[in-house]
Amino acid sequence: MCHTLGPIFWGLIHIRDYAMTDTRPRRSLLFMPSSNARALEKAKTLACDGVIFDLEDAVAPDAKQMAREQAAAAVASGAYGARELVIRINGLDTPWWRDDVKAAAEAGGGTILIPKVEAGATLKTLEAELALYEGGDAVRLWAMMETPFGFLHAEEILVASERLDCIIVGTNDLIKDLRERHVKGRMPVMPALGMALLAARAHGRMILDGVYGDFRDDEGFREECLQARDMGFDGKTLIHPSQIATANAAFGPDAEELDYAKRLIEAFENAGQGVAVLDGRMIEALHVTEARRLVAMAEAIAKLEAGA
Repeated sequence: MCHTLGPIFWGLIHIRDYAMTDTRPRRSLLFMPSSNARALEKAKTLACDGVIFDLEDAVAPDAKQMAREQAAAAVASGAYGARELVIRINGLDTPWWRDDVKAAAEAGGGTILIPKVEAGATLKTLEAELALYEGGDAVRLWAMMETPFGFLHAEEILVASERLDCIIVGTNDLIKDLRERHVKGRMPVMPALGMALLAARAHGRMILDGVYGDFRDDEGFREECLQARDMGFDGKTLIHPSQIATANAAFGPDAEELDYAKRLIEAFENAGQGVAVLDGRMIEALHVTEARRLVAMAEAIAKLEAGA
């Protein structure tokens, strides 16, 4: 289904320019249990924008070391093409996280995803730990907001580290903590999602929606992707390869959107002044900023798919 770009532009509020500059495709980030070597091999062929090698929830305690070694080897291998590679470490309240950080740093060039972040101090702790290892300076940080404390401290988390360039919301833990119910449309968690989005956009970071647990419910997953896209999320985290195509379609610009964006840019540039008119609607510089971001995103997606 086409999601026409025109009406979106006219409802835009002004967003800081630097918040519009990151066009790296993050439509689909697939969680993969790092203890499963077969799954890690399969991920090399999947059309997801990135892979999250999970050392936390999906890995049993007696498999933590093996999972850590396999995740680090995967990041260091260079065998995943242009896909973004992320390692979700164990929480800082566990005995495993320091070894996870060391392995991620020594693998080089990847990103660490920190679960259940509730305060900016957590990111400072990770920065200090990474400084102990060669290669640590190159590691980026992502944070998961999953608890009431995390969402209430969203802005504190977003400004805690220059290394942080993306956050992921996790609604399953939040729903549990708030004693809410999983309902269609996610009305109970809308306030928390809105808080996270406001903080991310205010500070120029990307933000991904959480997972949809029933990977056999194609229509329910599609509806949640479209809802997240319309809210402003950059992409979605996934638990199964069957969800990739739907997420990519929902969060990527379609042909009609791109055509409109290109015509909008051309009309504004040809006008030679601060405003122009396209299809009977007035367009201003902020509309052009979003149109250019959309075109750049489409180009980045094409390059990613070519290099994957």
